[in-house]
Amino acid sequence: MLHDRVLVRTDIPEGERRSSGGILIPATAEVGRRLAWAEVVAVGQNVRTVTPGDRVLYDPEDRAEVEVRGVAYVLMRERDLHAVAADRFEGSEDSTGLYL
Repeated sequence: MLHDRVLVRTDIPEGERRSSGGILIPATAEVGRRLAWAEVVAVGQNVRTVTPGDRVLYDPEDRAEVEVRGVAYVLMRERDLHAVAADRFEGSEDSTGLYL
């Protein structure tokens, strides 16, 4: 990884999904603009706020997809991340574990 790039693996598989109430939502259904969670796989040398294993919130419409050994990943800049969820942020008493 170079510079400020972050490589993530998305949590949500493409295609059909189920709502929390158990309703099947087809892949062709139009959903409003939503941010998505992903797990950080690798980071560039200039990335300061995330490390591999963190979960990050990003905009799925602003993504560059890449396939490595048959697995789909998303490549983005660190500044395109909206939030970071990691265990290392849970050290203080008033911490939620999220870095926004």
